[in-house]
Amino acid sequence: MIRAILQIGNPALRQVADPVDVSQIQSDEIQALIDDLIETMRDANGAGLASTQIAVHKRICVIEVKKNPRYPYKPDIPLTVLINPKVTFLTEDRINVFEGCLSVPNMRGKVDRCPEIQIEGYDREGNNVSFISKGISAGTFQHELDHLDGLIYTDRMADSSSLTTIEEFAEHYEDGFKQQVISIVDLYGS
Repeated sequence: MIRAILQIGNPALRQVADPVDVSQIQSDEIQALIDDLIETMRDANGAGLASTQIAVHKRICVIEVKKNPRYPYKPDIPLTVLINPKVTFLTEDRINVFEGCLSVPNMRGKVDRCPEIQIEGYDREGNNVSFISKGISAGTFQHELDHLDGLIYTDRMADSSSLTTIEEFAEHYEDGFKQQVISIVDLYGS
């Protein structure tokens, strides 16, 4: 079922999500929530969606990038369901990249992200997962995990002057950002 996505200003976006009891991952309730997150994300052409964005305060998010029209420059990420995810930064390096968000419609802004991270948690079957994500894709995972902590990308912006509408982004910044993405992909592989 496609759910309504909360918009910036809604206090529910600022709530920290509660961990999911691992014994409940296979429950009909959690499995239906995961299905709704995937369907809602795909319907909105999102690169990811956290349960807090649909006013469910459980530590679950989904990520998928596959020829996404909102982010045509992003490398593909296969559908990934993360439950109780944790991130560990693997480098002191940071990349400063434009991000957008389904909860902050029609806007983009520059955020510093760690380009090499390890993610641990559970998948939708309740299996332990642990993997490394690099480059632009690492930023996508950090963005969704931030939502589970009640944060929006605008909270991470060191310089609010980079905040721009989609239209102004396309006219003034997108070409340069595409080149930056190519460089990041060349450096980190994703």
